[in-house]
Amino acid sequence: MSSPREVTKQAYFRFYAELNDFLPEGKRYRTFAQPFTDRNSVKDMIESLGVPHTEVDLVLVNGESVDFSRLVEDGDRISVYPVFESLDISSVTRLRPQPLREPRFVLDVHLGKLARYLRMLGFDSLYRNDYTDAELARLSVEERRILLTRDPGLLKRSVITHGYCLRSPQPLEQVKEVVRRFNLAQAAVPFSRCIHCNERLRPTSLEAVYHQVPPAARELYDQFFHCPGCGRVYWKGSHYTRMREVVRKVLHGE
Repeated sequence: MSSPREVTKQAYFRFYAELNDFLPEGKRYRTFAQPFTDRNSVKDMIESLGVPHTEVDLVLVNGESVDFSRLVEDGDRISVYPVFESLDISSVTRLRPQPLREPRFVLDVHLGKLARYLRMLGFDSLYRNDYTDAELARLSVEERRILLTRDPGLLKRSVITHGYCLRSPQPLEQVKEVVRRFNLAQAAVPFSRCIHCNERLRPTSLEAVYHQVPPAARELYDQFFHCPGCGRVYWKGSHYTRMREVVRKVLHGE
């Protein structure tokens, strides 16, 4: 006895603003029909189209705000919006959780240079080049860290609540993206953290680190900082001047 034939249904999607970055060219900035047969949630269909749920702040189905669990029905018209920075949407079903009290990050294995930039700005940024996807997801959830990646698939894990998919492959542009996306300019405390191991730096005396400082630096500088994690010593030499200019451009979006 043959099984009944599945009936194909259609929903009509429209994605707004930067969410179109995840779509193929033919579906960007326009309404398009998406066929389906199974009982699918809004979240499942959005992510099947390539958009991670962590990028979505508001979904309207037939003009009404819904949460991710809402089942899609034949003929539904679904509008999907990214994070709102200036519009007040408090009266509708906002899908993203409240911002974390303190912006802290965990970065996937391809983002080592971005981790150094974020640490240079003073942000707690975990990074290792051997993290598995499961470890990244666990650290994001257990330590309430924002997961940064260029892999949209990683952000589709349902346990992840705070994450961002970087658009640019260039580390300097990536850090500008992160500062802009999470409004970090006012929260930055540049040069307060070790760029190598992520620990907070502590002021120290020249006497305490004498043998770690080159003779020329001993003569020219009188302010030194020690990392309790890896033991490195920092001072405001020529490298500091170059890094300070990078910081200025990043925080001002130049």
